[in-house]
Formats: sequence, C-alpha cells, structure tokens
Amino acid sequence: MAEEPTTGPKSPHRVVIVGGGFGGVYTAHALQKLTAATPLDITLVSRENYFLITPLLFEAGSGVLDPRHVVSPIRPLLTTTHFIEAQVTGVDMDRRVVNASHEGDPRSHEIPYDTLVLAVGGVTNRSIIPGSEQALAFKTLADAIFLRNQVIDLFEQADVETDPARKQRLLTFVLIGAGLVGVELAGELTEFLHNICRSYRHVRYEELRMIMLEAGPRFLPEMAEDLANFAHKTLAQRRMDIRVNTKVAKIDPGSVTLGEGENIAAHTIILCAGIGAHPLLEKLPLEKQRGRIVVEPTMRVKDHPEIWALGDCAFIPDSVGKPYPQLAQHALREARLLAANIVAAGKGEAPAPFVYQSMGTMAALGHFSGIGRVMKVQIRGFVAWWVWRTYYLMQMPGWSRRLRIVIDWTIALFFHNDIVKLDLYGLEHPLRAQKTPAERPGPPTP
Repeated sequence: MAEEPTTGPKSPHRVVIVGGGFGGVYTAHALQKLTAATPLDITLVSRENYFLITPLLFEAGSGVLDPRHVVSPIRPLLTTTHFIEAQVTGVDMDRRVVNASHEGDPRSHEIPYDTLVLAVGGVTNRSIIPGSEQALAFKTLADAIFLRNQVIDLFEQADVETDPARKQRLLTFVLIGAGLVGVELAGELTEFLHNICRSYRHVRYEELRMIMLEAGPRFLPEMAEDLANFAHKTLAQRRMDIRVNTKVAKIDPGSVTLGEGENIAAHTIILCAGIGAHPLLEKLPLEKQRGRIVVEPTMRVKDHPEIWALGDCAFIPDSVGKPYPQLAQHALREARLLAANIVAAGKGEAPAPFVYQSMGTMAALGHFSGIGRVMKVQIRGFVAWWVWRTYYLMQMPGWSRRLRIVIDWTIALFFHNDIVKLDLYGLEHPLRAQKTPAERPGPPTP
C-alpha cells in the first residue's frame, strides 16, 4: 500500500510594508506584537534606515536639537522584521511583487508579498505654482540641514556685502503657505534668525525681511480663529510680514512673482503649500481621490483585498465620507488598527473600521510659545509649547533617544544657536563621483 504523500511546513504569510514613516514603522511594530504566537514574515522597505519624528524637524533645522536625535534607527526597533533600505520603483500587482533598488545602484530586485501595506506618505505639492521646483521643501532631515546651511551661508555673505540691494536679497526669506507646517517653520525660523544675528557684526535683525504668503482667506485655517490670531500676533511681533488672499503667480530662481504683479527678490524661498501625492502612487492602477488611494474604512483597498493603505497616501473615509486629516496622531492610530485588521483577516475574521476623534491640534511657535486645543480646552503660550514638546517627546521610540532630546532642550535654555554649517556632499561627494556604477555598493538581497 502506497504511503500518503507528505507536505512540508506551510510558508509563513508574507507582509511587505512600503514606507518608513509613522504609518509604516508603527504598523510593523504592532504586527510584531500581535503575531508573537503565529509569526508573519514581515518586511519593511524604506529609503532611509531611520524613523524621523517629523514634528521635531523644525528644531533640528534651527540647531536646538542635534539632527541625529530626531531620528531613531529602524533595525533595533523592529527586531523580528526584515528591513530593506531601498527605494521602491514599482509594484507588479499581478505577480504580487514589489520592485526596489538601493540608492545609487541601477540594479533592481524583487520582494514578493501576500499582503502589501502602502505607507509611503506624501511629498511637497509642487503642482499648484509654476516654477515650484525652484523653491526649497521642508519634509526631510536633509531639507532641514540644507536650509540651516543656506541661512548661515547667506549671513556670512551679507556680513561683508556692501551693495544694499544685494544685501536685502540675501536677507529676504519667503515662506509660501500659512498652514500648520508653514507656521511652525516660521516660528522656529524667526527665533533662529534673531539668535544668529548676534554673531554677525554687520547684520541687524531689523534688516531681515521675512514674508509669509497664503493664497486662502485665513491664516492657519486648521486652528480656531482666536488661536490663529494669537499665532499671527506672535509672528508679527517678530517682524514676519503675513499676507493672506495673496496668490503666487510663479517662482523663478531668486524671486517670487505675486498675482498682482509684485516681484519679491529673495535667495530663500520655502514651499509649504500642502502635501502632494507620492510618485509611486501614480503608477498604481488603483482608485484615487486628490492623489490618495481610496480605501474602505478598514483601510483595505476594495478591489484588491491583499492591499492596505494608511497615512498621508490613503483616503480613509470617516462616518460621513470625509477623509481623515494627514496628521501624525492619526497615522499612529491607523497603524495599530491596520495591524490588528491584517491579523483578523488572516484568521477569516472581519476587519474593523477606523474611527477616531482627534484629541486636538497643537503648533509650536518657537521661543517657549505655542498654541493648541487638547480635547475642548484651548491652550496658548508657554503651556501649549510645553504640552507640544512633551507629547512628541513620548512619540520617540526608546528612552535613550528621549534622554538625548531632553538634554538638547536643556542646553538650548542656556546657550544661543550655534552658527556651524553641517557640510553635506550627498551623492556629489568627490570620492563617490570617482567610482563607476559597477564599483558602488549593490543593493541588499531580500
């Protein structure tokens, strides 16, 4: 009598998460905890090997925080997750394969999946204003360091400049967009500029020209009007020229042209005019609204149940069909539920819809000041600044990083911002430029 054929052990379910921001990292972290008994094969793919606490980016740029302290390495955080540092170039949905390559290496490798989680976030919206590619962005650690270097370099030039017109251009800073990102950046930037003026004998704070342009009718529309007025007054006292109902017609190298025809000459133009769709999403044949992937309230793609999405790249409807805002506090909670839903779906159970009532919104304005709403309580000034810092401090994984941040904050209370530029070569480093593509390190093998 022939023996029954034996089958080998079943391969673990493969979950591939694309994106190393709040949504991606916290989804992987939650999955690790939920699948301790029945482990999944979890892979996280991210262009960077660290997790960035984006709300702290403003203080990293001004030098209040060491740039290394606003990031946390992903590998020690996700101990049972396979991490791959690579740029995702495409997704073959028919074969269920993610295509990725390491930066600087033209070769591509494939990462197969059974379940795909898209958490790629968004990019600076450059589709609204012609010439937006000429403006600086402020979304990454490199953006923050680059802006810091540029500001210090402009001060160095202005300190010896004898032409008044050129000096004015060097010391003119234009921020486009008066939402949360623009206002927090303005708060930290005005404080940084005020502090470093003390180090330059021939640059006075009164010579600086700082302009914030908002196309809409309201300054800081995400906040209640009285809180927005407090922020407006705070920045205006620091000589920030705030203009609402002011559309930018185009951006040229070194200048901004307004809809009324006024031309503002400035060496520093920063675009904070909203979040645009990640380029990867444009390649995916999935339903989208406002560039974001449309998902069910459970964060699952309707026609592709093997795909889930969350965070800035997902259009997650609330109870009345409106999308949840693109905020870190929402992404954190979306990640925990999405992880639970993946586990539930694997057991044949129905996933739960995402339902969340915001606990409030906060904004730091620099120099011990802020605004916010916590539950139904409005706070402003020092109290709001302290609550803002405390909340985001606790979002940083690991007490070693938290302690370093607290030390940086404590030192900043007693000393002014330094004026040391952090020299960056990036991909243009001379040693890297001398190597041919074949000589450069290749991508990791998944």
